Amino acid sequence: MDFSTLFWLFFLFSALQPVLQQRMIEASRTRLISRIEARRGSRVILMVHRQESMNLLGFPVVRYIDVNDSEEVIRAIHLTDPEVPIDLVLHTPGGLVLAALQIARAISRHKGRVRVIVPHYAMSGGTLIALAADEIVLCEHAVLGPVDPQLGQYAAASILEAVSQKDVNNVDDQTLILADQSKKAIRQVRDAVLELLQPRFSRDKAEELAELLSTGTWTHDYPITADEAKRMGLPVSTDMPEEFLQLMNLYPQPVRRMPTVEYLPVRKIQQERSSGRR
Repeated sequence: MDFSTLFWLFFLFSALQPVLQQRMIEASRTRLISRIEARRGSRVILMVHRQESMNLLGFPVVRYIDVNDSEEVIRAIHLTDPEVPIDLVLHTPGGLVLAALQIARAISRHKGRVRVIVPHYAMSGGTLIALAADEIVLCEHAVLGPVDPQLGQYAAASILEAVSQKDVNNVDDQTLILADQSKKAIRQVRDAVLELLQPRFSRDKAEELAELLSTGTWTHDYPITADEAKRMGLPVSTDMPEEFLQLMNLYPQPVRRMPTVEYLPVRKIQQERSSGRR
């Protein structure tokens, strides 16, 4: 076999290797999801948005909840027997209110029990979806977030606050229009949260939570921990099944040139007993 043949074989293998690796990961995910469904007697649906690292021609590519996600999740719910429990795994920074609310309403109307599983984080629209579940399962250090609406790069609540500090005669028309849109957006999201919470909470408690989460109490990226969510009265558990963490390992980040986090792949590192040595 001459050098040119070896070169082309190497080139072909290098080109196919990422595709083959991706197919192996997808097959592993399918097998693990099937085992989880069989053991738990539930339908497992995952919505995983890797946020940080895929690059295209040097530009970062990020993913959010969009209408395609809502179509796929709702289709999966419709294909599930109404009495079968659903385990919805969320790993997302949020996204479109429309898409998140469509998913939230779909799971709130599912007759079987719905558990939202959050291994790491489900912010903004992800939290809006979680509020519709019968149970929210968080890892010890996983977080939710506020659901207050954003208009472009600004929080709707902050736009209203800024306008309230000025003489309306000195505010330009575009800012006044933004303030009007902000007021409507906050009201719409608050009403949506109230709608999702009322089946499981009293009217007063649902209104309290809707006000807290949707009106700009915190910055939009504020991390709501499991302990804080429990204090709010949300149906949160930290009893995270290990198999869902294993499943998240099968959604790897695209490879970077240099890893930003590195460690030896062992469960625990125990300190060696020195037996008199130091």
